[in-house]
Amino acid sequence: MTEKYARLVQAAAWAATLTATFLLFMKLFTWWYTGSVSLLASLVDSLIDLLASVTNLVVVRYALQPADEEHKFGHGKAESLAALAQSAFIVGSACFLLLNGVERLFKPTELHHPEAGVLISGIATIITAVLVLFQKWVVRKTGSQAIAADSLHYQSDLLMNIAIIVALGLAWYGFPVADAIFAIGIGIFILVSAFKMAYDAVQSLLDRQLPIDDQEKIYTLASTVPGVEGVHDLRTRQAGATRFIQLHLELDDNLKLVDAHRIADVVEDRLEIAYPGADILIHQDPVSIVGKSPREQI
Repeated sequence: MTEKYARLVQAAAWAATLTATFLLFMKLFTWWYTGSVSLLASLVDSLIDLLASVTNLVVVRYALQPADEEHKFGHGKAESLAALAQSAFIVGSACFLLLNGVERLFKPTELHHPEAGVLISGIATIITAVLVLFQKWVVRKTGSQAIAADSLHYQSDLLMNIAIIVALGLAWYGFPVADAIFAIGIGIFILVSAFKMAYDAVQSLLDRQLPIDDQEKIYTLASTVPGVEGVHDLRTRQAGATRFIQLHLELDDNLKLVDAHRIADVVEDRLEIAYPGADILIHQDPVSIVGKSPREQI
């Protein structure tokens, strides 16, 4: 795990927490001022975002700790646990929004000062867009699952703010039911996003393989090293920032042990350059026994 990774991930976590705090108080006042259920939906989502971002901040600090005696493989999976917890928070907020939207659909209430809601939602959209762009940049640089999950909240917020502007605009021009309809639509969108986030987190906890493009890249890097006659039993996974790569090299039967070790070192160096900080385990097999059962190898 590099110092750059730690710095970027912590910066993104702090940025999300501070942004969520500011948006929460801004939306709280605006909801009180306008009475919009769409703004209530956005307010509740911002509250969940703040709780999730604070959780992320704590978890990221823990996940960045190096391996210790009790956790030989590090603490990276804490990021996946954080993403799973966040998805549970989001499901709860989505259900709350759906219930409020349905209630307002059948019991519409006149909005007060919708123009204020449009203005505040516009400001929130700009602030959220800047945060999302920063988070996406951090995710591209680090691959952090915790930041990717947190970014999903704010992408939902971005769409929500745009929807609120449209809903309040329609309500302003005499279509008050639009406020409730958009609140329901936002709730459904958030619910779907939460289930997707939970699925990805569970798959990571179950040690899902790296994407097929990465597997092919690893295979190519290893198999093109001079002296390597084949590669098999490639196994990969990721926990937090750390990728784990295990593979078997097929080498000439008559190679000296020191030469086999040198070839494996070259493969490891290539993989380390392509995947900095990766935990790499390489086993050398004589090519003549590949594919044979243990009994046949005797």
